[in-house]
Amino acid sequence: MSTTLPTIAIIGAGSMGGAILQGLLAPGVTVTGGIRVTNRTQAKAALVNGPGVESYALEATPDANLRAVRSAGIVIIGVKPAMVPNALAEIARALDPTALVISVAAGVTTSTIQSIVGNPVLRAMPNTPAIVGKAVTGLAAGSRASAEQRALGRSLFETVGTVVEIPEAQIDALGTISGSGPAYVFYLIEELTRTAVGLGFSAEVAAQLVNGTFLGATELLVQSGKDPAALRAQVTSPKGTTERAIAEMQKADLTLMFDRATAAALARSRELAAGN
Repeated sequence: MSTTLPTIAIIGAGSMGGAILQGLLAPGVTVTGGIRVTNRTQAKAALVNGPGVESYALEATPDANLRAVRSAGIVIIGVKPAMVPNALAEIARALDPTALVISVAAGVTTSTIQSIVGNPVLRAMPNTPAIVGKAVTGLAAGSRASAEQRALGRSLFETVGTVVEIPEAQIDALGTISGSGPAYVFYLIEELTRTAVGLGFSAEVAAQLVNGTFLGATELLVQSGKDPAALRAQVTSPKGTTERAIAEMQKADLTLMFDRATAAALARSRELAAGN
């Protein structure tokens, strides 16, 4: 499937901005007018490259953000949440009034963004598997975004994975699930790998066992279309070893643990948006 997008500016191409850029450089994606990317330092700017990409460093080109957004059809704001208002105030006068502004900053509302720029706004919450084209991106529209602009934003983020359109009231909560979720998975893999090493396996073999198991289980879940509880039941024979292990996990009350973890992440999202 081919995707055609207008000129794109990425203000602050950190890990997420860089992942989005990789999606835009994938085969089948055409960005008419090219992509302009800004970073604070020349060292970071030097790492950004690709066909049709202009990379600017603010330390060498102070007006880089203004240069990047002029005539851009899509402007992605990738700076940290506390820096978003200043970044928007800086570029507001150079924005094309029809440009679609997309923020990937946690906690900064579309109404806040719209109070600084008069443009249509989307909020997006991708996750790091965007790097390998397997992101889950939550997408929420501000009051000025048309159906066509929402579709444009969806097309952009589909270059790095799947997209879920949700009301803005749910976007920060989504961030605690799919946004932070990869870290939860990696943490579980870390701990199970440590346990495998404790059982006498080498670090290399433990990694093969655990990584392969997570990959296989996830692929089985996707391909089978079954509920995870049903798949778990298939593995959990009555009075067997897995049943005994699951019983120990249930004693730890993982539901409460995830409830507490996501509540903490949501609270931190609000603190970051407030500049704390």
